[in-house]
Amino acid sequence: MTMIPRSPAKLALAAALCCGALATSGCAAFGGGNDPVDTAYVARDVETLYAAAKDKLDRGNAPLAGALFDETERQHPYSPWARRAQLMSAFSYYVAEDYNKAIQAAQRFLSIHPGNKDAPYAYYLIALSYYEQISDVHRDQKITEQARAALNEVVRRFPQSEYAGDARLKLDLVNDHLAGKEMEIGRFYAQSGKWLAAQLRFQNVVDEYQTTSHAPEALYRLTESNLALGIPEEAVKYAAVLGANYPGNKWYDRAYELVQDHAPGVTAS
Repeated sequence: MTMIPRSPAKLALAAALCCGALATSGCAAFGGGNDPVDTAYVARDVETLYAAAKDKLDRGNAPLAGALFDETERQHPYSPWARRAQLMSAFSYYVAEDYNKAIQAAQRFLSIHPGNKDAPYAYYLIALSYYEQISDVHRDQKITEQARAALNEVVRRFPQSEYAGDARLKLDLVNDHLAGKEMEIGRFYAQSGKWLAAQLRFQNVVDEYQTTSHAPEALYRLTESNLALGIPEEAVKYAAVLGANYPGNKWYDRAYELVQDHAPGVTAS
């Protein structure tokens, strides 16, 4: 099973980048704990509201910080602070692991300020929010697909940005995860004797995820499935590709033995 590692160090970097860029001078505590007075509508000047939200975030109350940043924008929508509050709201919800709200807040920021200098961070925050929700390969991988799309968007739009490098690393992990899911389904079909369905899954790994760690096994499984389907020439072809690309790999050794046992003397088509 492919595991998707989380990156607390990257989270700390993200916090520094976001808060460092947007923080104001001075912080003011406002209300206490989770008292409803913190988010109740009371007309307040923008600096007091923003500082109260920042204080909650600094004190580790990220959900309340997000709500207060939202309140900052609601009460002062035309203030320059509203833009800052939108992105800080997204970051606060991300820290609170309320990823849906983080995505919504970041998307709202981008819809209003698409060309802003902080747009790369907003796209990156969306990608991280999807990435953190990736489940193991035994479950539906819709979120994983969304993470891949969002990470690709960061790389496509901002290839030279400080976020693109990390996005590329995470894309490698995401692709390996998706390939793992394809392999799991393919193995299930093979064990059930549904060789054509299995072959389609293994072929998808070779075509779409050929740089992942699952590619050697996928080529072996294609050798195996083509033998089961009565197409030895194709089986030999995949075994040869496996040997050329992964000489000495355990999957090549197994494929070689399989071909020798079931298709001796057959040449690739």
